[in-house]
Amino acid sequence: MKLLLCCVLATLACAQDQHPITKRQIAPVMGEGGADWLTRPEREAEEHPEAALQEIGIPKGATVADIGAGVGFYTLRLARRVGPTGTVYANDIQPGMLDRLKERVEAAGVKNVIPVLGTVSDPKLPANAIDLELLVDVYHEFSEPEKMVRKLREALKPDGRMVLLEFRGEDKDLPIQPLHKMTVAQVRGEIEPEGFRLAKRSEILPRQHILIFTKKAMP
Repeated sequence: MKLLLCCVLATLACAQDQHPITKRQIAPVMGEGGADWLTRPEREAEEHPEAALQEIGIPKGATVADIGAGVGFYTLRLARRVGPTGTVYANDIQPGMLDRLKERVEAAGVKNVIPVLGTVSDPKLPANAIDLELLVDVYHEFSEPEKMVRKLREALKPDGRMVLLEFRGEDKDLPIQPLHKMTVAQVRGEIEPEGFRLAKRSEILPRQHILIFTKKAMP
């Protein structure tokens, strides 16, 4: 119940559009008012972030992008894993979130994070440059999902991976607003038509799917 209430309080009002393929209702974006929820103490136990990154595999020296980075809950973890020879692009569409992320990065003494202010349809990442794009509980909030995914595909290297973590829509008892959950069928139905294939699915986390996509040849 606590998680459900936090989700309600942390979201911004917006038009509830549907995805044109799955007819999934697009969730409102979490605003800066929800920043504290992103770093709540219980998040470690609820989501097991280190186990998620271990399962995904983050090579030293990699160039990764934290899409919808918020205040940097995953950004700092990614920065440690790629090491000083790697780079983390921390992307968000809200300047206030990025300001708080910059403060946390500076306080941690991390030097390999590049904050990037994107738009709802373009993450503003360099083309053919990213080894791994990580989207943690953010894809379901994309107001322009098709345009955004196409831009994310352009930013990936040929052998790059796009990884989605999404709360399980199949679990009706999970205390998260339904709009902020997705089923595997929904994710695949929306992502695969944009030139991706599901390379790996993992269910090791307590509440979230880990879905790893790679690029496939486009006709």
